[in-house]
This record gives sequence, structure tokens and C-alpha cells, in this order.
Amino acid sequence: MTTRVTRLAAAAVAALFVCGTVLPSAAADRGVPDYTTSEAGNPIFDGYYADPDVAIYDGTYWVFPTTSKVYAEQTYLDAFSSTDLVNWTKHEKVLSTEDVSWAEYAVWAPAPIERNGKYYLYFAANDIQSDDALGGIGVAVSDRPEGPYRDALGHPLIAQFHNGAQPIDQDVFIDDDGQAYMYYGGWGHANVVKLNEDMTSLGTFDDGTTFREITPAPEYVEGSQMFKRDGRYYLMWSEGGWTGPDYSVSYAIADSPVGPFTKEAEVLAQDPAVARGSGHNSVINVPGTDIWYILYHRRPLSETDGNVRQVAYDRMHFTEDGRIAPVTMKVQDNFADRNTLGWHTYGGNWSARSERLGAHRSTGGKALLDTNFGDFTQDVDVRLTSHRGDAGVVFRATDPAVGADSYSGYYAGIGANDRVVLGRADGGWTELASERVRVSPGRTHHLRVTAVGDRIEVYVDDMRTPRISVTDDTYATGANGVRVFDTGATFDDFSVRPADR
Repeated sequence: MTTRVTRLAAAAVAALFVCGTVLPSAAADRGVPDYTTSEAGNPIFDGYYADPDVAIYDGTYWVFPTTSKVYAEQTYLDAFSSTDLVNWTKHEKVLSTEDVSWAEYAVWAPAPIERNGKYYLYFAANDIQSDDALGGIGVAVSDRPEGPYRDALGHPLIAQFHNGAQPIDQDVFIDDDGQAYMYYGGWGHANVVKLNEDMTSLGTFDDGTTFREITPAPEYVEGSQMFKRDGRYYLMWSEGGWTGPDYSVSYAIADSPVGPFTKEAEVLAQDPAVARGSGHNSVINVPGTDIWYILYHRRPLSETDGNVRQVAYDRMHFTEDGRIAPVTMKVQDNFADRNTLGWHTYGGNWSARSERLGAHRSTGGKALLDTNFGDFTQDVDVRLTSHRGDAGVVFRATDPAVGADSYSGYYAGIGANDRVVLGRADGGWTELASERVRVSPGRTHHLRVTAVGDRIEVYVDDMRTPRISVTDDTYATGANGVRVFDTGATFDDFSVRPADR
């Protein structure tokens, strides 16, 4: 059963943020969200964005991403806020090049932090290629989390290459002793600097230096991210090419905020069934708990444009010895955010209302996710809204189009004629099996399909014994989704997971 956030739960979360003293065991009792992923669906908000960083201000989560467009159009930053990690409010153009005299384009990787009642937003601009170019890392300030932010200096805070590190992709961290640090760097090199109390000037280390190289591995590319857990310092970063499928996240652990850092492992990479180019992350720790999420951008499987990136999050777990377990990109949607982000429809009239995905009566309207699962288990709650037709799940689908059977793949559905049916489509319909099952329009039925190799099993309500079990090897992989035929229906708690997990 998926977890939903009620108003009471949201209030409990806000209370936790203020006091910050509730133990993890008590957190669950108070309604704190502990999702396995973004259970209202990834991406979490609309639009093409990348490089997300996060802050928690007065009980509200704030996400500040890069606007993912061609360089010349990356001239502003939007922000998104949420009290429950489900419903997000967009704040447009919290900072733009109009507010920064020296910035022209390529405004990247905003890093938010609050200190002494002021809200700071660090950013990179102009993608400088040498010390002769104007640009680098700047800092803006505001009296409110949503801005507007204004340039605090009138010039970059870091405007040159040091230790070979391009001045981009900054992250700011304040340690328990009050010392602030900035971690940054591209072109295969990472630096750390101290920030003074004013947050707009650089300090020095004990040896008198300002820029200390902390490159954790030869594979380091960009996207430094620092957090602290149980007294240890975790540095995360991105590897691979940002436009390619090999973009990924690795991490190191140290006993000091300045290292030394040595690579532990890769923890987030592409999943050929879910998304590609997954990287440039930040982390969320629900205050007062040991609940952690990794926030990152990724590219839909069917997209080849490097700038088509979307923000997602998944649960991040730790082993008993403090290492980060590999992150699984899960596929779920309980429609609690009342939108259909990530879904593509082919015929019919679809909308997400009352925390369910609804479809009016149509002849074969489909809604599909951009997935490519082979062996999997797919679940959904289905409620027919009329005493005719059938509704259910589509899987291993390719080449979808408008039309009753205009796709190549399988369909399993329940009908008002008290039948569950399984068949395959390829411009026409071939029934593979059907069985009697009690179906009541207006009542929610749970439908599950498990497909492993050529074996397909269909369950209705009773998840112990399949109603249908067949072998068919016509289609091996493809997209997952839902469908109606000559009926209206609503769908809820949709999920797909690899069959071996």
C-alpha cells in the first residue's frame, strides 16, 4: 500500500521541521513522509530542469534547479516549494541575468542556503573556458526564499580556474561549528573553499591557502554535493557525459569536511527500463529522522535531446556501516498531486482528479509511461464506471498510436461482463486467455500482471493465485500503462517493478 500525505501529516512534518528533535522511530508515528520514491510520480514538477539543489526553510522544501535549455536561453532560475514532497508550487524567475550585470547566459546549478535571516543563492554563469573570460560563480541574496534575489557583489565570487577546476556546479554546506564551505568544480577537478560569516567572501585554511583541491577520483566530472550524517562527511559528484546515458553519481566518505575523499562506489546510474542520464544530485534529510532522499535529473528513455532533462527523487538508504546503498529508480504514481506528468495519452479523455487517473469512455484510449520493462510486476487499482466494456493494463508496448489496438504489446483487463481477459495487440486483437471473475462497476479491484520471459500471469484481487497463466514470447520489452475499452474507468496506485525485486 502506498503512503499518502494528509493535511494532518503535513502539519506534523512542519512541526518536526521547527523542533527538529523527534527520533526516527517516532517520526513514522507522527505521519512524517517515508516514501519509497516520489510516489505521486516522477518527474516531480513540470518542465525541463536539471542540477537540482534543495533547502528546507520553515517547514517547506525548496528546490532550485537549472533551467534546461540551450545555453543562450539559460538566463533565469525558477524555484519550486512543497510542504509534503507531493504538491509543488512554482516560483518563476527568482533570479535572472537582468539582475546580474556580469551574467549573460548558462546560469547553472543554483545552491540555496540561509544564514542570519538572509537567503543566499549561489550560481554559475557564462560557462567560462579560460581565465580571460568574464564569469564563474556568483552569489545572490534575498530577504525571502522565493526571492527576488539580487546580485550581492556586482562581480563573480570565483572568477578563475584554480587547481584546474572550472568554476561551476557549486554546493554550500554549513558545518555544526558554524563554518561554511563551498564545494565546486568541473573539468575533472573539485575544490573546496571556506566562506566567511558574511557568506559573500572567501576565507583561508590554516596554511594560508584559499582553494584546496579535493578531487575524489579520476572519474570525477562535476556536480559536487556535501552532506553530513552521524558525524561523517559525504561528498557526492557526477561522472560521465551530461548528454549521454553514462551520466551517474558516485560518493566518498571522510572524517573532515575537507577530506581526504576517496571514492566508495557509484550509487545512481541509468536504468534502461526507467530513465537515462541520471545525475547531478542533491539530498534531502527529513529533519529529526534518518529518512533521506536523493534528488537528481534524468532523461526520458525516448528522448535524445540533451536538454530534455527532468527532476526526480527516490529513497536513499544506508547500510549498517554507513555506506550508501545503490539507489533504485522506482516507478510509481498514486496521482496524489492530481497531475499526469510523465504520462503520454493515445486517444480518449484523460485527467487526474480526486487523486486518481480517470478516463472517459472510449474505444481503446491508452495512457503510457516512457518505460521499457521486460521482466516485471505491474500493479494498479481499477474501478469501472459503467456496466460495459473493460479496463486494465498495457505492457511490453511499442509503437503506440490512437486506435483501439494501435500498438504492439499486451493488454490485461477486467470487464463488467465478469471476465478477466489477456491478449496481444498489433493493429488487431488476439485473445490469449479469459476467465470468469466477479467485477463490480463502482468498486475498486486490484489488478496485477507478472511477466518473466514468456510466462505471463494475471491476478485480480487475490494476489496469491493467478486467474490467468499463459506462455507467449511475441513481445519481450516495452512501455507500461493503462487502457479502457468501451467504458470509463479510474486508476490508482500504479507501480511497476523488476520481477526479481
